[in-house]
Amino acid sequence: MNSDQVHDGKPSWVDVGAKPLDASRATDFVSDAAAGCTVVFTGVVRDHSPGRTGVTELEYEAYAGVVEAKIADIVAEARDTWDLIGVAALHRTGSLTIGDAAVLVAVSSAHRNDAFPAARFIIDELKARAPIWKKEHWPGGAEWVAGA
Repeated sequence: MNSDQVHDGKPSWVDVGAKPLDASRATDFVSDAAAGCTVVFTGVVRDHSPGRTGVTELEYEAYAGVVEAKIADIVAEARDTWDLIGVAALHRTGSLTIGDAAVLVAVSSAHRNDAFPAARFIIDELKARAPIWKKEHWPGGAEWVAGA
């Protein structure tokens, strides 16, 4: 899945899929001569979660055909609220191991007062509203958990 969009002449890249995420590629995508600030958030798989240690991998599934449109709506809301130049909102699916990037948000703007809150909004809303599910694996078990 991949969705490149333009909002008021400015590029957005929304992608959900199995390919590894590349922070440099996302940064290059949002880079622009008018951008004085680029904020990149990378969410990585860790070895624990609230109430559980020993996590060995995470498995992500997304509602194909719906998930990218939902994330694109979130990006559009951010663009309507802050003066943004470029936006990339990317999420992995499939099995990921400790240290793998699971989600990446890159935002550029002329000033940091727009980029920081916009990036925070996009990741928070993506986790709350995008139809992406996460299954935690640990030695001896696995369980679907809330929040991608």
